[in-house]
Amino acid sequence: MPAFALAHLRTPQVNDDVIEYLERIQATLDPYAGRFRVHGVQPEVIEGEWPGTVVIIEFPDVERARAWYASLAYQDILPLRLRHIEGSAIIVQGVGPDYDAGRTAARLRADAATAG
Repeated sequence: MPAFALAHLRTPQVNDDVIEYLERIQATLDPYAGRFRVHGVQPEVIEGEWPGTVVIIEFPDVERARAWYASLAYQDILPLRLRHIEGSAIIVQGVGPDYDAGRTAARLRADAATAG
């Protein structure tokens, strides 16, 4: 199943370190088949607040997403961003192409009935 690395960059800014980070990040993603799906765009906020921008990188699976983040190549450039941009980052496993929220609801309902 695909996995995604998501970053909420609350204080995006452009400076030499951030530009260098951008110049070098793709080379860190390539060995793990990571691909940008959303990169540094201002989201349309429809609920709550979302200061800053969002980044979404897709990987073939959660193992490769974790391996990319932990890689020496990425850890080497990460301080270039962290020194200048406040944010949060997560890795999350995606769902398969046949995922159906209705089936999930049915399973949860059945589990609740058995527990009750």
